[in-house]
Amino acid sequence: MPSLTVTTRAGETRTVETGPGLTVMEAIRDNGFDELLALCGGCCSCATCHVHVDAEFLPLLPPMARDEDDLLDSSDDRDATSRLSCQIPFTDALDGLKVRIAEED
Repeated sequence: MPSLTVTTRAGETRTVETGPGLTVMEAIRDNGFDELLALCGGCCSCATCHVHVDAEFLPLLPPMARDEDDLLDSSDDRDATSRLSCQIPFTDALDGLKVRIAEED
């Protein structure tokens, strides 16, 4: 099964197994990372699932849509690796993906 490595705000890192068909947000939430709020449930209408993606995986991600870009603009913790995890479909090509949960705004 493909794996996803998540680093929490406290710096704790855990690798979980997940399958395709989920978004990265769903995989994080379903594996007990409570600090990723995902208040809108994946509708791209909040930025509470903001993560920083390991730079080596950025070229494998789908392009950022304007709505996602606008929502990330509201975050003080935005950087070049910022994405909304609800907008990243987890695929076999992302096996080993590493993300860090962004600071809460």
